[in-house]
Amino acid sequence: MTVVGASGDLAKKKIFPALFALFYEDCLPEDFNVFGYTRSNMNDNELRDMISRTLTCRIDKREIYEDMDQFLKRCFYHSGQYNSKEHFAEMDKKLKEKEAGKLSNRLYYLSIPPNIFVDVVRCASLRASSANGWTRVIVEKRFGRDSESSGELTRCLKQYPIFIIFRIDYYLGKELGENLSVLSFSNLVFEPLWSRDYIHNVQVIFFEDFGTEGHGGYFGNYGIIQDIMQNHLLQILALFAMETPVSLDAEGIRDEKVKVLRSMSPLQLEVVVIGQYKGRSKGGRSFPAYIDDPTVPKDSFTPTFAAAALFIRNLSNFGTDFDKATNELVFRVQPDEVRYLKINIKVPGLGMRLDCSDFNLLHQARYPSEIPNGYERLLLDSIEGEYRLFLGSDELDAAWALFTPLLKEVEEEKIVPELYPRGSRGTVIVHYLAANYNV
Repeated sequence: MTVVGASGDLAKKKIFPALFALFYEDCLPEDFNVFGYTRSNMNDNELRDMISRTLTCRIDKREIYEDMDQFLKRCFYHSGQYNSKEHFAEMDKKLKEKEAGKLSNRLYYLSIPPNIFVDVVRCASLRASSANGWTRVIVEKRFGRDSESSGELTRCLKQYPIFIIFRIDYYLGKELGENLSVLSFSNLVFEPLWSRDYIHNVQVIFFEDFGTEGHGGYFGNYGIIQDIMQNHLLQILALFAMETPVSLDAEGIRDEKVKVLRSMSPLQLEVVVIGQYKGRSKGGRSFPAYIDDPTVPKDSFTPTFAAAALFIRNLSNFGTDFDKATNELVFRVQPDEVRYLKINIKVPGLGMRLDCSDFNLLHQARYPSEIPNGYERLLLDSIEGEYRLFLGSDELDAAWALFTPLLKEVEEEKIVPELYPRGSRGTVIVHYLAANYNV
Protein backbone atom coordinates (compact mmCIF):
# COMPACT_ATOMS: atom_id res chain seq x y z
CA MET A 1 0.00 0.00 0.00
CA THR A 2 1.22 3.47 -0.88
CA VAL A 3 -0.09 6.38 1.17
CA VAL A 4 0.18 9.44 -1.08
CA GLY A 5 0.38 12.50 1.15
CA ALA A 6 1.91 10.50 3.99
CA SER A 7 2.95 13.53 6.05
CA GLY A 8 -0.55 15.03 6.27
CA ASP A 9 -2.85 14.97 9.30
CA LEU A 10 -5.22 12.40 7.83
CA ALA A 11 -2.43 9.94 7.11
CA LYS A 12 -0.75 10.41 10.49
CA LYS A 13 -3.88 10.41 12.64
CA LYS A 14 -6.11 7.95 10.80
CA ILE A 15 -4.53 5.90 8.00
CA PHE A 16 -1.31 4.66 9.59
CA PRO A 17 -2.99 3.90 12.96
CA ALA A 18 -5.74 1.97 11.15
CA LEU A 19 -3.16 -0.03 9.19
CA PHE A 20 -1.28 -0.79 12.39
CA ALA A 21 -4.48 -2.00 14.09
CA LEU A 22 -5.17 -4.32 11.14
CA PHE A 23 -1.56 -5.55 11.29
CA TYR A 24 -1.86 -6.16 15.03
CA GLU A 25 -5.04 -8.19 14.50
CA ASP A 26 -3.39 -10.29 11.72
CA CYS A 27 -5.83 -8.98 9.13
CA LEU A 28 -3.20 -7.94 6.57
CA PRO A 29 -1.51 -10.19 3.97
CA GLU A 30 1.72 -11.83 5.08
CA ASP A 31 3.94 -9.87 2.67
CA PHE A 32 2.20 -6.53 3.20
CA ASN A 33 4.40 -3.40 2.98
CA VAL A 34 3.58 0.29 3.30
CA PHE A 35 5.14 3.13 1.33
CA GLY A 36 4.76 6.79 2.19
CA TYR A 37 4.91 9.18 -0.77
CA THR A 38 5.16 12.95 -0.31
CA ARG A 39 7.05 15.90 -1.73
CA SER A 40 9.01 16.35 1.51
CA ASN A 41 12.63 15.28 1.84
CA MET A 42 12.56 12.37 4.25
CA ASN A 43 14.13 8.93 4.63
CA ASP A 44 12.74 5.60 5.87
CA ASN A 45 13.77 6.20 9.50
CA GLU A 46 12.27 9.68 9.57
CA LEU A 47 8.99 8.34 8.19
CA ARG A 48 8.96 5.58 10.82
CA ASP A 49 9.64 8.07 13.57
CA MET A 50 6.77 10.26 12.34
CA ILE A 51 4.39 7.29 12.17
CA SER A 52 5.38 5.94 15.58
CA ARG A 53 4.12 9.08 17.32
CA THR A 54 0.52 8.39 16.25
CA LEU A 55 0.31 4.60 16.51
CA THR A 56 -2.04 4.67 19.47
CA CYS A 57 -5.30 3.90 17.68
CA ARG A 58 -7.77 1.76 19.64
CA ILE A 59 -5.18 -0.66 21.02
CA ASP A 60 -3.02 1.77 22.95
CA LYS A 61 -3.80 0.05 26.28
CA ARG A 62 -1.95 -3.11 25.36
CA GLU A 63 1.70 -4.08 25.28
CA ILE A 64 2.27 -3.26 21.64
CA TYR A 65 5.88 -2.17 21.40
CA GLU A 66 7.18 -5.35 19.77
CA ASP A 67 4.32 -5.34 17.27
CA MET A 68 4.88 -1.67 16.57
CA ASP A 69 8.52 -2.33 15.74
CA GLN A 70 7.55 -5.12 13.36
CA PHE A 71 5.02 -2.86 11.65
CA LEU A 72 7.47 0.02 11.28
CA LYS A 73 10.00 -2.27 9.61
CA ARG A 74 7.46 -2.68 6.83
CA CYS A 75 7.19 1.08 6.25
CA PHE A 76 9.31 2.79 3.58
CA TYR A 77 9.53 6.25 2.09
CA HIS A 78 9.76 7.78 -1.34
CA SER A 79 9.97 11.47 -2.10
CA GLY A 80 8.44 12.79 -5.31
CA GLN A 81 6.16 15.29 -6.96
CA TYR A 82 2.51 14.35 -7.36
CA ASN A 83 2.51 15.12 -11.10
CA SER A 84 5.84 13.52 -12.01
CA LYS A 85 5.75 10.29 -14.02
CA GLU A 86 9.51 9.97 -13.51
CA HIS A 87 9.19 10.04 -9.71
CA PHE A 88 6.48 7.40 -9.78
CA ALA A 89 8.66 5.29 -12.05
CA GLU A 90 11.44 5.53 -9.45
CA MET A 91 9.03 4.37 -6.75
CA ASP A 92 7.93 1.52 -9.01
CA LYS A 93 11.48 0.17 -8.86
CA LYS A 94 11.38 0.19 -5.06
CA LEU A 95 8.02 -1.55 -5.06
CA LYS A 96 9.31 -4.27 -7.36
CA GLU A 97 12.26 -4.87 -5.03
CA LYS A 98 9.84 -5.56 -2.18
CA GLU A 99 7.57 -7.68 -4.35
CA ALA A 100 10.57 -9.82 -5.42
CA GLY A 101 8.84 -11.37 -8.39
CA LYS A 102 5.71 -12.41 -6.45
CA LEU A 103 2.13 -11.57 -7.35
CA SER A 104 1.96 -7.83 -6.81
CA ASN A 105 -1.27 -6.22 -5.69
CA ARG A 106 -1.01 -2.47 -5.19
CA LEU A 107 -3.29 -0.17 -3.26
CA TYR A 108 -2.92 3.62 -3.35
CA TYR A 109 -4.53 5.79 -0.68
CA LEU A 110 -4.79 9.41 -1.89
CA SER A 111 -4.52 11.41 1.33
CA ILE A 112 -4.25 14.62 -0.67
CA PRO A 113 -6.52 17.49 -1.82
CA PRO A 114 -9.01 16.48 -4.55
CA ASN A 115 -7.53 18.90 -7.07
CA ILE A 116 -4.48 16.63 -7.49
CA PHE A 117 -6.29 13.27 -7.54
CA VAL A 118 -6.12 13.04 -11.33
CA ASP A 119 -2.41 13.92 -11.51
CA VAL A 120 -1.52 11.11 -9.12
CA VAL A 121 -3.81 8.57 -10.79
CA ARG A 122 -2.37 9.42 -14.20
CA CYS A 123 1.26 9.09 -13.07
CA ALA A 124 0.70 5.96 -11.02
CA SER A 125 -1.32 4.35 -13.80
CA LEU A 126 1.37 4.96 -16.41
CA ARG A 127 4.44 4.26 -14.30
CA ALA A 128 3.62 2.45 -11.05
CA SER A 129 0.70 0.06 -11.54
CA SER A 130 0.93 -3.66 -10.90
CA ALA A 131 2.34 -5.82 -13.68
CA ASN A 132 0.66 -9.08 -12.63
CA GLY A 133 -1.99 -8.28 -9.99
CA TRP A 134 -4.64 -5.70 -9.24
CA THR A 135 -4.16 -1.96 -8.72
CA ARG A 136 -6.69 -0.07 -6.63
CA VAL A 137 -7.04 3.55 -5.57
CA ILE A 138 -8.88 4.93 -2.53
CA VAL A 139 -9.98 8.55 -2.86
CA GLU A 140 -11.27 10.46 0.15
CA LYS A 141 -14.09 12.96 -0.03
CA ARG A 142 -14.56 15.64 -1.14
CA PHE A 143 -15.70 14.43 -4.56
CA GLY A 144 -16.16 17.82 -6.17
CA ARG A 145 -18.12 20.87 -5.04
CA ASP A 146 -21.29 20.26 -7.08
CA SER A 147 -22.70 17.99 -9.78
CA GLU A 148 -20.56 19.48 -12.53
CA SER A 149 -17.19 19.29 -10.75
CA SER A 150 -18.00 15.83 -9.35
CA GLY A 151 -18.91 14.55 -12.80
CA GLU A 152 -15.73 15.99 -14.27
CA LEU A 153 -13.62 14.31 -11.58
CA THR A 154 -15.32 10.96 -12.26
CA ARG A 155 -14.82 11.36 -16.01
CA CYS A 156 -11.11 12.13 -15.59
CA LEU A 157 -10.52 9.19 -13.25
CA LYS A 158 -12.29 6.81 -15.64
CA GLN A 159 -9.65 7.58 -18.28
CA TYR A 160 -7.38 5.14 -16.43
CA PRO A 161 -9.33 1.85 -16.38
CA ILE A 162 -6.28 -0.05 -15.10
CA PHE A 163 -7.29 1.30 -11.69
CA ILE A 164 -10.30 0.28 -9.63
CA ILE A 165 -11.49 3.36 -7.76
CA PHE A 166 -12.81 3.13 -4.18
CA ARG A 167 -14.57 6.30 -3.02
CA ILE A 168 -14.35 6.36 0.76
CA ASP A 169 -16.80 7.95 3.17
CA TYR A 170 -15.55 6.88 6.57
CA TYR A 171 -19.04 7.23 8.09
CA LEU A 172 -20.01 4.13 6.12
CA GLY A 173 -17.32 2.21 7.97
CA LYS A 174 -18.68 3.07 11.41
CA GLU A 175 -20.26 0.26 13.40
CA LEU A 176 -23.66 1.95 13.60
CA GLY A 177 -23.89 2.23 9.82
CA GLU A 178 -23.72 -1.52 9.32
CA ASN A 179 -25.99 -2.15 12.27
CA LEU A 180 -28.74 0.01 10.77
CA SER A 181 -29.31 -2.54 8.01
CA VAL A 182 -29.24 -5.45 10.42
CA LEU A 183 -31.65 -3.74 12.82
CA SER A 184 -34.25 -2.93 10.17
CA PHE A 185 -34.03 -6.06 8.00
CA SER A 186 -33.46 -8.90 10.48
CA ASN A 187 -36.01 -8.10 13.19
CA LEU A 188 -39.67 -8.97 12.58
CA VAL A 189 -40.69 -6.62 15.38
CA PHE A 190 -39.29 -3.61 13.46
CA GLU A 191 -39.68 -4.60 9.83
CA PRO A 192 -43.43 -3.93 9.38
CA LEU A 193 -43.13 -0.66 11.32
CA TRP A 194 -40.12 0.71 9.42
CA SER A 195 -42.23 2.73 7.01
CA ARG A 196 -43.93 6.07 6.49
CA ASP A 197 -47.11 4.65 8.03
CA TYR A 198 -45.54 4.44 11.48
CA ILE A 199 -42.58 6.84 11.45
CA HIS A 200 -43.48 10.52 11.51
CA ASN A 201 -39.97 11.85 11.01
CA VAL A 202 -36.32 10.90 11.25
CA GLN A 203 -33.73 13.40 12.45
CA VAL A 204 -30.06 12.95 11.59
CA ILE A 205 -28.04 15.30 13.79
CA PHE A 206 -24.33 16.05 13.60
CA PHE A 207 -22.77 18.21 16.31
CA GLU A 208 -19.17 19.14 17.04
CA ASP A 209 -17.93 21.03 20.10
CA PHE A 210 -14.99 22.77 18.42
CA GLY A 211 -14.46 25.39 15.75
CA THR A 212 -12.44 25.54 12.54
CA GLU A 213 -9.37 27.33 13.95
CA GLY A 214 -6.45 27.03 11.56
CA HIS A 215 -8.56 25.24 8.95
CA GLY A 216 -11.14 27.94 8.30
CA GLY A 217 -9.70 28.87 4.92
CA TYR A 218 -9.89 25.29 3.68
CA PHE A 219 -13.36 24.82 5.17
CA GLY A 220 -14.40 28.07 3.50
CA ASN A 221 -13.95 26.51 0.07
CA TYR A 222 -16.85 24.19 0.86
CA GLY A 223 -18.96 24.99 3.92
CA ILE A 224 -20.97 22.66 6.12
CA ILE A 225 -23.37 21.48 3.40
CA GLN A 226 -20.63 20.12 1.14
CA ASP A 227 -18.41 19.07 4.03
CA ILE A 228 -20.92 17.08 6.09
CA MET A 229 -24.49 17.02 4.80
CA GLN A 230 -24.09 15.98 1.17
CA ASN A 231 -21.94 12.98 2.09
CA HIS A 232 -21.85 11.74 5.71
CA LEU A 233 -25.40 12.59 6.79
CA LEU A 234 -26.99 11.74 3.46
CA GLN A 235 -25.34 8.31 3.57
CA ILE A 236 -26.77 7.61 7.03
CA LEU A 237 -30.18 8.72 5.79
CA ALA A 238 -30.00 6.46 2.72
CA LEU A 239 -29.05 3.45 4.86
CA PHE A 240 -31.92 4.16 7.23
CA ALA A 241 -34.56 4.67 4.53
CA MET A 242 -33.60 2.12 1.90
CA GLU A 243 -35.87 -0.83 1.25
CA THR A 244 -34.86 -4.46 1.57
CA PRO A 245 -32.08 -5.14 -0.94
CA VAL A 246 -32.18 -8.17 -3.22
CA SER A 247 -28.93 -9.25 -1.57
CA LEU A 248 -26.46 -7.85 0.93
CA ASP A 249 -23.68 -7.57 -1.64
CA ALA A 250 -22.33 -4.25 -2.87
CA GLU A 251 -24.59 -3.96 -5.90
CA GLY A 252 -27.77 -4.82 -4.01
CA ILE A 253 -27.18 -2.24 -1.27
CA ARG A 254 -26.02 0.47 -3.67
CA ASP A 255 -29.09 -0.01 -5.85
CA GLU A 256 -31.43 0.53 -2.91
CA LYS A 257 -29.50 3.58 -1.66
CA VAL A 258 -29.63 5.13 -5.12
CA LYS A 259 -33.41 4.54 -5.23
CA VAL A 260 -33.76 6.49 -1.98
CA LEU A 261 -31.68 9.39 -3.28
CA ARG A 262 -33.53 9.52 -6.60
CA SER A 263 -36.90 9.51 -4.85
CA MET A 264 -36.05 12.80 -3.13
CA SER A 265 -36.62 16.22 -4.69
CA PRO A 266 -33.68 18.64 -5.01
CA LEU A 267 -33.47 20.95 -2.02
CA GLN A 268 -35.02 24.40 -2.26
CA LEU A 269 -34.03 27.40 -0.17
CA GLU A 270 -37.39 27.56 1.62
CA VAL A 271 -36.74 24.23 3.39
CA VAL A 272 -33.16 25.06 4.39
CA VAL A 273 -31.68 27.19 7.17
CA ILE A 274 -28.00 28.18 7.22
CA GLY A 275 -25.98 29.86 9.95
CA GLN A 276 -22.47 30.86 10.94
CA TYR A 277 -21.17 30.79 14.50
CA LYS A 278 -20.21 34.01 16.25
CA GLY A 279 -17.93 34.46 19.22
CA ARG A 280 -18.98 33.49 22.71
CA SER A 281 -17.80 33.80 26.30
CA LYS A 282 -18.43 30.95 28.70
CA GLY A 283 -16.94 30.01 32.05
CA GLY A 284 -14.49 32.88 31.93
CA ARG A 285 -13.19 31.81 28.52
CA SER A 286 -13.68 33.49 25.16
CA PHE A 287 -14.33 31.40 22.05
CA PRO A 288 -13.69 33.17 18.72
CA ALA A 289 -16.15 33.50 15.86
CA TYR A 290 -15.63 31.75 12.53
CA ILE A 291 -14.53 34.99 10.88
CA ASP A 292 -11.99 35.59 13.69
CA ASP A 293 -9.90 32.80 12.16
CA PRO A 294 -7.02 34.58 10.38
CA THR A 295 -7.42 32.23 7.40
CA VAL A 296 -11.03 33.37 6.87
CA PRO A 297 -12.09 36.62 5.08
CA LYS A 298 -13.93 39.01 7.40
CA ASP A 299 -16.86 39.16 4.96
CA SER A 300 -17.20 35.38 4.60
CA PHE A 301 -20.72 33.99 4.18
CA THR A 302 -19.58 30.38 4.56
CA PRO A 303 -22.19 28.45 6.57
CA THR A 304 -20.98 26.48 9.59
CA PHE A 305 -24.52 25.33 10.41
CA ALA A 306 -27.29 24.03 8.19
CA ALA A 307 -30.63 22.32 8.69
CA ALA A 308 -32.84 20.97 5.94
CA ALA A 309 -36.18 19.19 5.55
CA LEU A 310 -35.93 16.34 3.06
CA PHE A 311 -38.82 14.25 1.74
CA ILE A 312 -38.53 10.68 0.51
CA ARG A 313 -41.22 9.75 -1.99
CA ASN A 314 -40.82 6.01 -2.23
CA LEU A 315 -42.98 3.04 -1.20
CA SER A 316 -41.16 2.52 2.13
CA ASN A 317 -42.58 -0.96 2.22
CA PHE A 318 -40.16 -3.63 3.32
CA GLY A 319 -40.40 -7.15 1.94
CA THR A 320 -40.21 -10.34 3.96
CA ASP A 321 -37.78 -12.34 1.86
CA PHE A 322 -35.10 -12.70 4.52
CA ASP A 323 -34.87 -15.51 7.04
CA LYS A 324 -35.19 -13.72 10.34
CA ALA A 325 -34.79 -14.91 13.87
CA THR A 326 -37.78 -14.50 16.16
CA ASN A 327 -37.99 -11.46 18.42
CA GLU A 328 -39.01 -12.10 22.02
CA LEU A 329 -40.74 -9.76 24.47
CA VAL A 330 -39.84 -11.10 27.92
CA PHE A 331 -41.60 -10.40 31.24
CA ARG A 332 -39.95 -11.89 34.31
CA VAL A 333 -42.20 -11.81 37.37
CA GLN A 334 -39.61 -12.91 39.91
CA PRO A 335 -36.89 -12.74 40.99
CA ASP A 336 -35.44 -9.46 39.71
CA GLU A 337 -38.52 -8.30 37.85
CA VAL A 338 -37.64 -7.15 34.38
CA ARG A 339 -39.11 -6.48 30.94
CA TYR A 340 -36.98 -6.56 27.84
CA LEU A 341 -37.14 -7.13 24.10
CA LYS A 342 -34.73 -9.43 22.30
CA ILE A 343 -33.56 -8.08 18.96
CA ASN A 344 -31.01 -9.08 16.36
CA ILE A 345 -27.93 -6.91 16.01
CA LYS A 346 -24.55 -7.10 14.36
CA VAL A 347 -21.70 -8.06 16.69
CA PRO A 348 -19.17 -5.19 16.70
CA GLY A 349 -16.08 -6.05 14.68
CA LEU A 350 -14.75 -6.38 11.17
CA GLY A 351 -16.96 -9.32 10.21
CA MET A 352 -20.72 -9.68 9.69
CA ARG A 353 -21.91 -11.89 12.57
CA LEU A 354 -25.35 -11.53 14.11
CA ASP A 355 -26.31 -11.89 17.74
CA CYS A 356 -29.55 -11.82 19.72
CA SER A 357 -29.39 -9.10 22.35
CA ASP A 358 -31.61 -7.28 24.78
CA PHE A 359 -33.03 -4.00 23.57
CA ASN A 360 -31.56 -1.02 25.45
CA LEU A 361 -28.08 -2.04 24.44
CA LEU A 362 -24.93 -0.27 25.54
CA HIS A 363 -22.31 -1.78 23.22
CA GLN A 364 -19.44 -1.43 25.64
CA ALA A 365 -21.31 -3.32 28.35
CA ARG A 366 -22.14 -6.36 26.21
CA TYR A 367 -19.11 -6.31 23.89
CA PRO A 368 -16.17 -4.99 25.93
CA SER A 369 -13.59 -5.59 23.18
CA GLU A 370 -12.46 -2.56 21.20
CA ILE A 371 -14.64 -1.59 18.23
CA PRO A 372 -12.69 -1.11 14.98
CA ASN A 373 -12.86 2.41 13.62
CA GLY A 374 -14.28 3.21 10.20
CA TYR A 375 -10.92 3.44 8.48
CA GLU A 376 -9.89 -0.05 9.58
CA ARG A 377 -13.03 -1.59 8.15
CA LEU A 378 -12.83 0.33 4.87
CA LEU A 379 -9.10 -0.32 4.36
CA LEU A 380 -9.62 -4.03 4.93
CA ASP A 381 -12.56 -4.08 2.51
CA SER A 382 -10.53 -2.33 -0.17
CA ILE A 383 -7.75 -4.91 0.21
CA GLU A 384 -10.26 -7.76 -0.01
CA GLY A 385 -12.13 -6.20 -2.93
CA GLU A 386 -15.38 -5.73 -0.99
CA TYR A 387 -17.29 -2.75 -2.44
CA ARG A 388 -20.37 -2.78 -0.21
CA LEU A 389 -19.39 0.27 1.89
CA PHE A 390 -17.97 2.42 -0.92
CA LEU A 391 -19.74 4.96 -3.11
CA GLY A 392 -20.58 4.24 -6.73
CA SER A 393 -20.62 6.97 -9.38
CA ASP A 394 -24.41 6.70 -9.79
CA GLU A 395 -24.88 7.13 -6.05
CA LEU A 396 -22.56 10.14 -6.05
CA ASP A 397 -24.42 11.71 -8.99
CA ALA A 398 -27.78 11.27 -7.23
CA ALA A 399 -26.46 12.82 -4.01
CA TRP A 400 -25.06 15.88 -5.77
CA ALA A 401 -28.28 16.31 -7.76
CA LEU A 402 -30.12 16.93 -4.48
CA PHE A 403 -27.83 19.69 -3.26
CA THR A 404 -26.42 21.42 -6.35
CA PRO A 405 -29.48 23.63 -7.10
CA LEU A 406 -29.48 24.82 -3.48
CA LEU A 407 -25.75 25.54 -3.47
CA LYS A 408 -26.01 27.56 -6.67
CA GLU A 409 -28.93 29.56 -5.32
CA VAL A 410 -27.12 30.32 -2.05
CA GLU A 411 -24.05 31.45 -3.98
CA GLU A 412 -25.84 33.50 -6.64
CA GLU A 413 -28.23 35.19 -4.21
CA LYS A 414 -25.41 35.75 -1.69
CA ILE A 415 -27.58 34.42 1.13
CA VAL A 416 -26.29 35.73 4.45
CA PRO A 417 -26.20 33.03 7.15
CA GLU A 418 -27.89 33.78 10.46
CA LEU A 419 -25.42 34.20 13.31
CA TYR A 420 -25.67 31.87 16.31
CA PRO A 421 -23.51 31.54 19.46
CA ARG A 422 -20.63 29.16 19.07
CA GLY A 423 -21.29 25.91 20.90
CA SER A 424 -25.09 26.31 20.82
CA ARG A 425 -27.56 24.09 18.96
CA GLY A 426 -27.77 26.45 16.00
CA THR A 427 -29.90 29.28 14.73
CA VAL A 428 -33.24 30.55 16.01
CA ILE A 429 -34.89 30.17 12.59
CA VAL A 430 -34.37 26.42 12.62
CA HIS A 431 -37.10 26.11 15.26
CA TYR A 432 -39.59 27.69 12.84
CA LEU A 433 -38.51 25.28 10.13
CA ALA A 434 -39.12 22.35 12.47
CA ALA A 435 -42.50 23.75 13.54
CA ASN A 436 -43.64 23.92 9.92
CA TYR A 437 -43.54 20.13 9.83
CA ASN A 438 -44.74 19.53 13.39
CA VAL A 439 -41.32 18.27 14.46
